Formats: sequence, C-alpha cells, structure tokens
Amino acid sequence: MTATAPAPPPHLTVRAVKTVAVTVPMRFALGTSAAIVREAPLLLIDLLTEEGITGRSYLFCYRPSGSAAIAAVLHEAVGLIAGERLAPVEIATRLERRFALLGVTGIVRMALSGLDMALWDALAIAAGLPLATMLGAAPRSLPAYNSCGLGLMTPQAAADEAEQLLESGFRAVKLRLGYATLAEDLAVTRAVRRRLADDIAIMVDYNQALTVAEALARGHAMASEGVYWIEEPIRHDNVAGYTRLARALTLPIQIGENFDGAKAMTAALDAAACDFVMPDAGRIGGVTGWLQAAGVAASRDVEMSSHLLPEASAHLLAATPTAHWLEYVDWANAILAEPLAIADGRAAASSKPGTGIAWNEDAVARYRTK
Repeated sequence: MTATAPAPPPHLTVRAVKTVAVTVPMRFALGTSAAIVREAPLLLIDLLTEEGITGRSYLFCYRPSGSAAIAAVLHEAVGLIAGERLAPVEIATRLERRFALLGVTGIVRMALSGLDMALWDALAIAAGLPLATMLGAAPRSLPAYNSCGLGLMTPQAAADEAEQLLESGFRAVKLRLGYATLAEDLAVTRAVRRRLADDIAIMVDYNQALTVAEALARGHAMASEGVYWIEEPIRHDNVAGYTRLARALTLPIQIGENFDGAKAMTAALDAAACDFVMPDAGRIGGVTGWLQAAGVAASRDVEMSSHLLPEASAHLLAATPTAHWLEYVDWANAILAEPLAIADGRAAASSKPGTGIAWNEDAVARYRTK
C-alpha cells in the first residue's frame, strides 16, 4: 500500500496590509496598580494576498498611541515583503534582521507578531483548515479563567464581581492586587475566597506593583489564602528578582506576558525565575514565536498558559504540549462577527478555517478611533 504524500502548503503571495484602530468599551473596568482601564484600544489587521485570501489578527495596544505606532511599523514591514510568497517562518526571520538595528522589542515585536498571526491565518484559510489543525493539532476545548474584571476595589465589590464572572460556567477567575498595604490585599482576597466555592481557582496578579522585599512578604502571606498563582509581583524584566522569589515562595510564580520573543522566555526558565509561563501571542512573535516558546516550555516540563487574544490563543494552546490555562477576556467581542465560544468554563477554538477571526463591519465603523 502506497502512502499518500502530504498536500503541499497553499501558494499565496503577499499583497498589502490594511489596519484599523478601534477603541471598544469594556464590560468590567479594569483597575490595576498602574491605572484604571475602561476601554480597550485594539488594532485590527487584514493581510491581503494576490490570490484573494485575507488573513486577520488583532492586537491589544494598551494605549491609542500604541495602535498608531504599531500600525506604522506594520505597514513598513509589509512593504518589505510585498510580492513575495507567504512563508511565515522565513518572513519572521528576515524581518527580524531588517529591524535589528531599531530593535525587535516592544512596538516592533508587537507589529511583527500581529503580522505573523495574520500570515498564518491566511495560510490556514487557503488550506481549508483550522489553525490548530494546520499546526498538527486539532481544535479542542481548553480550561479558561475569566480575566475580564476584578480590578482594585472594595472587598464587597470584588466578591460581588467575582460571582458575576462565573457566568458561562467559569471555574477560575483572576483577581488584581497591589493595594497600598498587605492588609488590604488580604481583605479583598479573603472576601473573594469566602464568596466562591473551594474548587474555583483564583489567580492573583500584581501587575508589577511591588519591590522584591514587598513581594517576598506578600507572597508568604498569600500562600495560605487559597490562591492558585501569584503573577508578575515585581518588574517584568527583573529576572534575578524573580529567581529569588521562586526560590523563597511556596506559591507558584507566573510570568511571561511581557516576554519579547522565545529567547526571553528561555532566559527566564534558565534562571529558574518562575514556575509557570504565560506568553502573549502579540509579543512572543505571533504563531511562529509561540511555537518556538512552546518547544522551550515542553523541553523543561513547564506548564504554559496564554495571555489575552483568546481567539488565536485557543488554537495555539491546542498545539502546545504543556498547555495549561487560557486567559479569557471579552474585549474583542464587540467587533467580532463570531466571538470565542465558552461553555462550562472551557474555551472552544473555532473549527472554521484559520483562527475564525472575522470582523463585524458595522461595529468596527462604530468604534473606529477618530
């Protein structure tokens, strides 16, 4: 019996890119130790090909100015590859070289990550396959935690909002901490913990609010409060500080949303700076960078979760050997034709070709950044 050769990847040619900045309202305001966020600035990306296939992705840009800066880099990057065959890994390698002197971090890394996701989306659509299948996996449901709210607020308000976030059967939520005192952190955490069933996981996120000494004190205190992990208690780039915390604390340390590429994650794991990792597809290098990072995590048996961008992340986690939790936010729902499905606290990756991301054009027009 003769084996059937695998079908060659579809041939697509990069033509141009279209970007639209939108600012969408958030159902739950997100108060962190750094700021209160009530709207989400998103950059919508359409990668156009000569063959008529369009690949889509979006980025959470933190500030409206971020959308403008990322869009500028993105358009320049696509100008460098227009007319060429759509080959995401080759394109990623070449663009990193072209932008090396400027520095492939921050805005540049986000622009190239958004482009990479759109390239892979186009390739999967042309192949008629969900992205997860294109990556050798299959769309499947994944445990998700609701990260839409629970910013800094009073204990009573936090407990009330935590209950609301259990809609759609969520069995886990994220709680933001970083109050002025440990006593306030504990009061809010205990109020939420008392309100929720014991089997509901509570992830706590400090959003880089603490010094190493404060993180040690609060980490020790939080260890007996029934929380699942402590996320980014100190500056994200203080690798030595995280190594010290990981050695001293029994509560697992979660970091990774600010990793600029897989090499940054490798350096953190080599330094034993954390127990879990949670890269952001919009910073790690898109699909190409995520796959590199997933290989690093798998080689060290480290559980890997996602950060934001749940629609694409559901496909990426399906292809991640040490897949852990999907972080769910509903911020893009306002402009998506079909938001990510959540049932019984699990996220179901789209079974449509590509990532399943498509725009609600009327909503895009309504929320377009002026």
